[in-house]
Amino acid sequence: MQRYEKFFIYIINRKGFYLAVSFEMLKFAANLEVLMTDTNQTEEQFKSVLTECRTLFEKKLHDYGASWRILRPSALTDQLFIKAKRIRSLEIKKESRVGDGIRPEFIALINYGIVGLVQLAKGFVDEVDMRPEEALALYDRYAREALELMLKKNHDYDEAWRSMRVSSYTDFILTKIQRIKELEDLHGEAFVSEGIDANYMDIINYAVFGAIRMKEGEAQ
Repeated sequence: MQRYEKFFIYIINRKGFYLAVSFEMLKFAANLEVLMTDTNQTEEQFKSVLTECRTLFEKKLHDYGASWRILRPSALTDQLFIKAKRIRSLEIKKESRVGDGIRPEFIALINYGIVGLVQLAKGFVDEVDMRPEEALALYDRYAREALELMLKKNHDYDEAWRSMRVSSYTDFILTKIQRIKELEDLHGEAFVSEGIDANYMDIINYAVFGAIRMKEGEAQ
């Protein structure tokens, strides 16, 4: 047994007995602890960004009401495209001539993504038909669903998003927008693809990840 001692360390349990624990087991436990810490941090950061987005959404509701209720699906998709395209342009050019940076565009994508889910469920109108209180209640519902989806995916993918480039979020968002355009042209009648709502959810989640990473970059 002595020749194996270099592969183990000995710890005392609550009853005073020595236990041999392999270094590999300790390494696994340490990695698991880090993963659990990162997962908890992700949830808190995700909630923080959603709170930031909700605050902005509420302020705009105060100023404009639910004017976005008038938007038809194609107009909303184009608005998402404009925001994502500007992010990609700024990533490539490394320069903004109008002052606003990339992070505010991620915030806008989150809010327009949630608006898209509301419009998908309610349809568009010719005149605003929704009070701010109702709009906020729907906002909270879809924000909560986005959080729940992120937690499920993050469980399966083990924080993979943290190892991705922010520019990849942008490209994935643009891909999702293109898929939405195709589905709109098909009037939602896809054979094997996820629906428009799933693409909106993915846009929201990628945009939240982008907002988190941009904030982390600013803090460093």
